[in-house]
Amino acid sequence: MSTRNHEHELQSERRYVDDLYARLDAERARVKDRYRGALRGTGGTLVERDAEVRALAKQMARLNVADSGLCFGRLDSVDGERRYVGRIGILGSGGDFESLLLDWRAPAARAFYVATGASPENMRRRRQFHSRGRHLLDFTDEVFGRPAGEESAESGDSSDVALLAAVNAPRGEGMRDVVATIQAEQDDIIRLDQSGVLVIEGGPGTGKTVVALHRVAYLLYTQRKRMESHGVLVVGPNDAFLAHIGRVLPSLGETNVVFMTTGDLAPGLHVTAEDAPEAARAKGSLAILDVLAAAVADRQRVPQDPLPIDLSDVSLRIDAETAAWAIEEARATGRPHNDARAVFIDVVTWVLTERAIARIGRGWLTRDDRAAWEHMRADVLDELADHAGFRAALDELWPVLTPERLLAELYSSPERLKAAGADPVLYRADGAAWTVSDVPLLDELVDLLGRDRSGDEAAERERREEAAYAAGVLDLMIGREDLMDDEDQLLAQDVIEAEDLAERFEERDTRELVERAAADRDWTYGHVVVDEAQELSEMDWRVLMRRCPRRSFTIVGDLAQRRSAAGARSWDTVLEPYVPGRWTYRSLSVNYRTPAEIMAVAAALLAEFAPGVTPPESVRSTGVTPWSQRVGEDELGTAIEQFRHGEEAHEGTSVVIGPPGVPGTVAPSATKGLEFDAVLLVCPERILAEGPQGAADLYVALTRATQRLGVLHSEPLPRCLAGLTARSGQR
Repeated sequence: MSTRNHEHELQSERRYVDDLYARLDAERARVKDRYRGALRGTGGTLVERDAEVRALAKQMARLNVADSGLCFGRLDSVDGERRYVGRIGILGSGGDFESLLLDWRAPAARAFYVATGASPENMRRRRQFHSRGRHLLDFTDEVFGRPAGEESAESGDSSDVALLAAVNAPRGEGMRDVVATIQAEQDDIIRLDQSGVLVIEGGPGTGKTVVALHRVAYLLYTQRKRMESHGVLVVGPNDAFLAHIGRVLPSLGETNVVFMTTGDLAPGLHVTAEDAPEAARAKGSLAILDVLAAAVADRQRVPQDPLPIDLSDVSLRIDAETAAWAIEEARATGRPHNDARAVFIDVVTWVLTERAIARIGRGWLTRDDRAAWEHMRADVLDELADHAGFRAALDELWPVLTPERLLAELYSSPERLKAAGADPVLYRADGAAWTVSDVPLLDELVDLLGRDRSGDEAAERERREEAAYAAGVLDLMIGREDLMDDEDQLLAQDVIEAEDLAERFEERDTRELVERAAADRDWTYGHVVVDEAQELSEMDWRVLMRRCPRRSFTIVGDLAQRRSAAGARSWDTVLEPYVPGRWTYRSLSVNYRTPAEIMAVAAALLAEFAPGVTPPESVRSTGVTPWSQRVGEDELGTAIEQFRHGEEAHEGTSVVIGPPGVPGTVAPSATKGLEFDAVLLVCPERILAEGPQGAADLYVALTRATQRLGVLHSEPLPRCLAGLTARSGQR
């Protein structure tokens, strides 16, 4: 295409894109007016008006995210049809509903991502736009169907122009969506017709995380009615990772998404501390379920010596036989511990009451004297209900337990650990210093213990008081009947009851779905994304499977990067217990992040600690050689500052990664899933010394850089890093 023709086409495309923005603005103004009207509206019920307001708010949010990069390309079919592809769909204003812009998730837009010269999908041309904000800067064309070996004057190698521009661009704060540059192997996974469990495995830089997030956006587009009302849960390895990916789905117009680490899965807790490998392995295994069940049973006790209960007219005892019978009856119900306590109390109370009546009425009371018998029973029951000693005895034999209390008291007691058959490695003096491995145990105990019912009586009393207050208001209204002249006037009690009025005093839950879901342990999600899934234990998976009974999962991971002692060694082991034979596996093989020069160094490490794993193939080279330099211990701080100072001349982000104890560095585990333009790796020999976990950490650290990698070491460089180029001054 000549320069003049290119400029003419560019101006034409700019006018088209400007018209799309004008239509977007008009639609945004229309929805905003409807939203304001809904806020002021009085028609319909409160619930209906609330639903309308929320729906319009979501519609406005989706329109707002389309403001930057609304349209990112055009498809020309062989029969002359043109299709523009963008973030959202826009229809013409005529009655024929002409599509002016295709949503990238629409089936008709798929060719934009998968068409190739060998398989053009009935397309003649793919045009990719390069924009900044609302302004169309330029475009590149890829023409399909040319004879083999014939260069395209219009495109050259432009099929890679947009992709290379994206991967070479400096990193900013947070992961960006790749909706304009999705590659064919990624698009196949995003659009996969699999509503159950999908595993996406790929090495560093293959885009597995961003593919998973775009898949969520695609599923919400195709299954919105089912998924949106329940929301989506995204589980990541740490807070930094969640902050990094947090803008991707909102940028695609999807907001009903809850982001958590495994340390957040118990509402009210935010846990980041980790156990030593031995304790993490013990807590993460399903064998811990027997320990928890035994720990609960151990708190359902018979007294070593009878417990005295002295009443006003008689002295009673709770003996081992009575407690054992009550425990047997309570356990036979199959209810959780706190719920079954009521049966335990009923049995013990019945035994004591029968004994009390028999002793008090000995010699004068017969079974035929029912009235006296029942009167005496009521007196004994009333006295037991108010008896502090009786309540203390019940709490000793069958206490009300919370998950936190049971687990803390288990960990801090060698005797209780032994009684429950637990590994002694679980002992710690401060039992309630929670770690991420404790969270699934606390969650499991919610089901084993049941809810704490001690507050139910108070709640019922409060409800009765509210109803009484409402009844008083109602009486006041009825008392005004004398002021009514019309004897046919409807009276207050004709239209409302006291309890109905009380319900109107209750505060309605107006929180957004994300807030409600995150705070509710029993919330079930429409879909769950699990990133760095190789790190999750068997117990972690039990929690997540409870959160999504439909078993709709996108699981993202790389078994070669597993560092957790309790993590997955195979996807089959993880998933077969829950979805036997009903999960799908896909892999990504192209590394879009890590340049070939850096990946060659990481691949040498991978070959040593995971020889059966093939590293992903880098899509690009930068010509920048990764380097190493040996410095003294006392020179590390200065060398780190020199790196930081040197990076000030470059655009983008940088990080210094090192082992614990080296000032000014972050741990490799804290960078999982993240990417930086430049990485300085400090003391890799110390990281590697941690064994298999250290090798995985080092592999993670080596593959975070998109442009530049340097290594500082104070001891001899590990043999697997021999591919680094020594800087001048190395000792």
